[in-house]
Amino acid sequence: MAIRTRKKQHTTRLWLLVALLIVICAVIFLLPTSPTVQAEEGDATEQAAQDETATTTLVKEGMQAPDFTVEMFDGSTQTLSSLKGKVVLVNFWATWCPPCREELKRVQQDLVERFAGEEFVFIPISRGEERETVAAFREQMGYTFAMGLDPERKIYDLFASNFIPRNFLIDKEGKVLVASVGYEPEEFDALIAKIEEELKK
Repeated sequence: MAIRTRKKQHTTRLWLLVALLIVICAVIFLLPTSPTVQAEEGDATEQAAQDETATTTLVKEGMQAPDFTVEMFDGSTQTLSSLKGKVVLVNFWATWCPPCREELKRVQQDLVERFAGEEFVFIPISRGEERETVAAFREQMGYTFAMGLDPERKIYDLFASNFIPRNFLIDKEGKVLVASVGYEPEEFDALIAKIEEELKK
């Protein structure tokens, strides 16, 4: 009888120990990741995004901008090499791209009006969209500033292989000063400051 009782107690303890181990494992599994691990994961994700952006950027800061001729919305054409002596901002965007739309909202006041009369040219180029799509977007938004068309991505593909919006700020000699991806208000402010700096040279 005593042996059976001891065996029963032993079995009960064993099951309690197993149950306790299961509970401990479950708690460890369900606990939120520590801030250090989360920060490391966030850093790794950000680094991966930066690496991908760098890989898809074909024209980088310090390089000569590739020459191109773009058909503008009004039917005229614009050739980059003919703008030597001017500061040029080439912007790639699309109507379906939310950050592009946010960025374009700033163009009239912060670029077109601000640098009117200066040796500055802004060329926003619609990537991969037909004229009709751009026309509908311009009408919807009330935009009247010049826009370029690149329905077959021939111009975009000279500069990058993925991601919009993209800005390439080009100096008076045709060299790329800034090559940026995405839209952040602070980054756009810095871009405006760089334009002002270059115009003073």
